[in-house]
Amino acid sequence: MGNDRRQRRLVVDERTTYLWSHRQKRGRDGVWRDALTLCRDGLRIRFVFLAGGPDSGRYTSEGGHWYKGCVADGRGNLLNLREPGVVRRLVDEAGRRGLLPGAGDGLVELDGWELFPALASASAA
Repeated sequence: MGNDRRQRRLVVDERTTYLWSHRQKRGRDGVWRDALTLCRDGLRIRFVFLAGGPDSGRYTSEGGHWYKGCVADGRGNLLNLREPGVVRRLVDEAGRRGLLPGAGDGLVELDGWELFPALASASAA
């Protein structure tokens, strides 16, 4: 998975297919973020994981190549946002919570940390 800008395909069911990609970057505010973007029918849904300070318990890859694409909490839970299985669980959990909007134009940004505990517990099971 060498190219972060490459869009990959995620087939959810016979009518729902997303293109997705992962990127990490430092924002204008100087804070690193890992973002997973899903595209479908003119809609972009971006799950953003902002890095926190050492006391926040929220860690991103912060531009390094070690654990690139991974986000972790202070309790030892780690998710690799470049793995298709993790992306699928993220889509499923967002769908269960009613966070996935219908088709349309525009960009919807969601806080990925809100979904992290459910994804981490699913990974541990």
